[in-house]
Amino acid sequence: MGGAAPEAEWGPVHATPERIADRYEITEPISTGGMGQVFRGYDTVLDRQVAIKVIRPDLVDQPGKYAEMAARFRREARITARIEHPNVPAVYDATVDTDKGLLYLVMQLVRGVPLGDVINEHHPEPMPVEAAVAVAAQICAALSHAHAVPVVHRDLKPGNVMVADDGTVKVLDFGIAAVLRTDTTRITMTGSQLGTCAYMPPEQVLAGGVNPRSDLYSLGCVLYEALTGRKVFSTGYAPFALQRAHVEEQPRPPSAHRPDLPQDLDRLVLALLAKDPEDRPATAQDVYERLVPHLPQSDPFTPDDPLPPGALPDPTRPYRHPMGPRPKAAVPAPTQALPPTLVEPTGQAVPGLAPGELAEADGHAQALIGEGRFAQAVGVLDDVIQPASAVLGTESAQVVELRLLRATALVLGDDAGRALPEFATLADVLERQAGKDDERALLCRQQAAYCMAQLGETTRALRAAEEVLTRIRAANGEHSEDALDLRLEMAMWRLRSGDAERAAAELRPLYSDLRAAYGPNAPETLQVADLLGRLGHDRG
Repeated sequence: MGGAAPEAEWGPVHATPERIADRYEITEPISTGGMGQVFRGYDTVLDRQVAIKVIRPDLVDQPGKYAEMAARFRREARITARIEHPNVPAVYDATVDTDKGLLYLVMQLVRGVPLGDVINEHHPEPMPVEAAVAVAAQICAALSHAHAVPVVHRDLKPGNVMVADDGTVKVLDFGIAAVLRTDTTRITMTGSQLGTCAYMPPEQVLAGGVNPRSDLYSLGCVLYEALTGRKVFSTGYAPFALQRAHVEEQPRPPSAHRPDLPQDLDRLVLALLAKDPEDRPATAQDVYERLVPHLPQSDPFTPDDPLPPGALPDPTRPYRHPMGPRPKAAVPAPTQALPPTLVEPTGQAVPGLAPGELAEADGHAQALIGEGRFAQAVGVLDDVIQPASAVLGTESAQVVELRLLRATALVLGDDAGRALPEFATLADVLERQAGKDDERALLCRQQAAYCMAQLGETTRALRAAEEVLTRIRAANGEHSEDALDLRLEMAMWRLRSGDAERAAAELRPLYSDLRAAYGPNAPETLQVADLLGRLGHDRG
């Protein structure tokens, strides 16, 4: 989403997060745009990461106008929040800081890759036709809903389009778009231009009125670039000459750069780039319908393999697996012995990370877990695990420690779906490294069984737990704390699955063992006594 703003303009991000509205904490910069800077933030009430857009102070710092601008900002945020669509990041909150004279927009945090980076990664080849069309079709879906509000984006470009990790395309920055309502005052100041020269429609260059077809022109520029790997007009133009080209010059057909391009797509792009808005397709829906023949077909029964670390997200996935579940987690193949320099010492440099950043992330995540900020802890670890894995290996000592901490944060945050495959994989890793009797490997097996039960996979959980219990008994004895805890959990799982007789048969000896280990008045002992009473069984 672009680089961070220099500290001189926005001020440093301090170790102690800045708090907004006594709820949101700014943690680190993500990107900078013409209307402001985007930060990663944390919602202390709902324990989730968010994106916080800070509107540029100079856009609202008008003498005697702040209250009016704040009111307009709130009004427009409410209107743009009505764009409830999977291809538009949700707007959670609009906050005004009267003391600092700043306006904040709190939004869904999108994890993915800017479309511009996706296009550049394919260079010098263009994107595959299916992928480019899938991006354009999802943008059309977003525009169709926005234009019905009505909101015109005014600054559609690859930098304002993200391809999320699951392939969903997200159109960003509707939060600062001008609203098409005669009774709503624009937050955009008179005389200012929203838009980027390379994607700006002629009518916007000429400071004329914009309408939904203006966004379609910008979409044509984006689709042209995705299909050809080139911008509509040369990047060698100066800004003024580039604007003039959009007003006066006819673009070369995309097929001039890509002869194998289907003719109907070639015609569609040129129609979107028509100088007169009335010569463009009428609506985003019309554009979508012309793209449909080139979208991938739904094929829900083909394997939906997860992307390997570092791979580009696939924008065709939402069409190939519509409404599909999350891809099954990848189980890394056993890592071959790594050169000693990659495993040790602890301070091994990792490209993209500062020296000591792994240890710092570990300590930070542990502190967050201690404060109950589980989602934020997962986010901190996500930022360092992937680059560390690429250099040190997924099974290196440092990375395994970070992955164990991340799995713990996931399960504490009730995210058993993501915790389960990680615990299962880590158990395999630790057993290969330290043997089947490794204490942490056994703990990972146990946590994986708990996750299965939480996800409703009771039969699978019991099967896994029985294996774990056998190993706990062999290692620590029948009456160890781990064995007693797991036996109680297993009896509870049987009760929930309707097997009351089997549960009672396990609870009776468990009561005796708990009484001997903890005493008759221990909470665990009393809990089992109560369960047996409810089941109509004596305590043995």
